[in-house]
Amino acid sequence: MPFDLHPRLRTPAATLAGAVLLAGTLAACGSGGPSRAQTLEVWTYQDASTHIQAEAVERFNETSDVQLELVEIPGANYQERMRTAMGTPNAPDIFFNWGSGSISDFVQQDMLVDLTDTLAETEELRDAFVPTVLAAAEVDGGVYGVPMRGVQPVILFYNTELFEQVGAEPPTTWEEMTELIEVFQEEDITPVALGGADAWTSLMWLEYLLDRIGGPEVWQRIETGEAEAWGDPAVEAAAQTALDLIDDGAFGSTFLSNAYTNDGVSTYFAQGRAAMHLMGSWEYGSQLANAEEFAQERLGYSTFPVFSDGAGDASAIVGNPNNYWSVNSELEGERLDAALEFLKHTTDDDYLSALVTNGDIPGTAGVDDRLDDHPDPEFARFQYDLITEASAFTQSWDQALPNRAATEMMNAVDDLFSGGLTAQEFADTLRGVS
Repeated sequence: MPFDLHPRLRTPAATLAGAVLLAGTLAACGSGGPSRAQTLEVWTYQDASTHIQAEAVERFNETSDVQLELVEIPGANYQERMRTAMGTPNAPDIFFNWGSGSISDFVQQDMLVDLTDTLAETEELRDAFVPTVLAAAEVDGGVYGVPMRGVQPVILFYNTELFEQVGAEPPTTWEEMTELIEVFQEEDITPVALGGADAWTSLMWLEYLLDRIGGPEVWQRIETGEAEAWGDPAVEAAAQTALDLIDDGAFGSTFLSNAYTNDGVSTYFAQGRAAMHLMGSWEYGSQLANAEEFAQERLGYSTFPVFSDGAGDASAIVGNPNNYWSVNSELEGERLDAALEFLKHTTDDDYLSALVTNGDIPGTAGVDDRLDDHPDPEFARFQYDLITEASAFTQSWDQALPNRAATEMMNAVDDLFSGGLTAQEFADTLRGVS
């Protein structure tokens, strides 16, 4: 399968007992390998693209006196294991994360190296990254991560055959969206596929609605800890618009029992039972793997529509700007130098080529000429244009917020879409959460 099906946002907390790590863990901890003083443990999320990080480690070790040991951790355990290990003698030296809220607690406790000066002083890294992608690794004015995987914007996918059937184009304005909902309902087609059993799929709608109604600044205020910003009128307006979509039948009558996991709602979409699907860019790879004919012949993609009276614009996007390498602040001397040297490898030719061939769009500037090697160059260029031309790239809310606040927010999203909260109650519930 040519595409990497990326880990989706914040992984749920899981019991760590019995977690099985791959050979990298055993090599790092076993008595037969190099001592801890001679090595750096590099933790990564175990999935289909881990081979890219493994190859980068191998290349680094060929020329470095300080050796790296890659530790691959199963996705279901990654987030919790990382949080448990940080601040202990078992903490990783370099580790995969989602930036922003996923590392903010570590920054507050001085557990991470501020990379601001390194980025400014290192030619290989200076100006290498798309600014909106690098921004997600900024916490309290410092940069605490370097982009190391592919960019994952949320995209409005649509079924080109169904749109041709009703003589429509993908909506560019909210007025066109509401008209299309009525048109597809008249054809007995669910306008929008939604896996509401997984609250993070509903969250994508709120993220875009808030951006288009209030502009990215509203979320930026919330993300920086201004909890009262949840009381901004745009928050309630976005929540009410989501409720209006539900009431208007945009998601059909069974969306709360539909799940994204196990490809449930994606299959529903591929079968022509829904006209549109708002999902991360990994949806393309999922469809290519599971419904190849649909992906190649009937799967279209577009930007999220704008509101004529809204503060947001069509170029702003939401999603996962990237995944990041961060460095443990306990490192010093030769070991710290080696860690910082390894970060440079995220911009070398071999690494970037491997990402593109795997179906990823790197968060680096100037990779246009590499996109012909992508499994689908047209889709690759669509994504690359999205991220390089974006006026703002809002990180998925459940990654942007610290862990406790993200949990409370996700509970409120679930309650809103299941009918347990009004729009005002949604905003009031989250005021004070930060």
